Amino acid sequence: MDFDIIALFTQLDTSLWEKIIRTIAVYLGITVLVRVAGKRLLAQMNNLDLVVVLLLSNVVQNAIIGPDNSLVGGLVGAVVLVGFNAGLDRLVQASPRLRDALEGRPTEVVADGRVDRPAMARLGLTDDELGVAIGRLGADDISEVRTARLLPGGDIVIDLEPDTRPATRAELRDAVADLKAYLDARLPGPAA
Repeated sequence: MDFDIIALFTQLDTSLWEKIIRTIAVYLGITVLVRVAGKRLLAQMNNLDLVVVLLLSNVVQNAIIGPDNSLVGGLVGAVVLVGFNAGLDRLVQASPRLRDALEGRPTEVVADGRVDRPAMARLGLTDDELGVAIGRLGADDISEVRTARLLPGGDIVIDLEPDTRPATRAELRDAVADLKAYLDARLPGPAA
């Protein structure tokens, strides 16, 4: 069995341009699929979502590399994917319209302590998933939530009602200092 090290790096079964075009086309196709699938796919991924994500790369592999199984072919595909992603990311950050088109906008799922059931259903977000996010902030009930939004990246952002927010260390430190000052002003000092 002969091993040709030169052929390993120089032989492509498909043209360089075809490989670049295939890679970009698959990238854009998957971007559209993820956008259509919605924020839920990126949010609280369940077992079925994970299986889809894991199999997706295998499903589109041949669409990217075609019949080319060469080392160079794989490296070209990887470089094009990373480079195109970096360029598109910069464009998306510079253009709010493009960002909205490719990533979407936040979706409000709670307003003034009331759950927007149609929005939750549209996103495929469950009460349990929302409850976990609310519980992480220390809230006990949905009535303590001013707003909750599902961001395009899948994060749930929650704004609690002012009176129900947990106190920060700085707020506790300030309250203790105020109480100490109050007590110092009211109580007699140590006997001299």
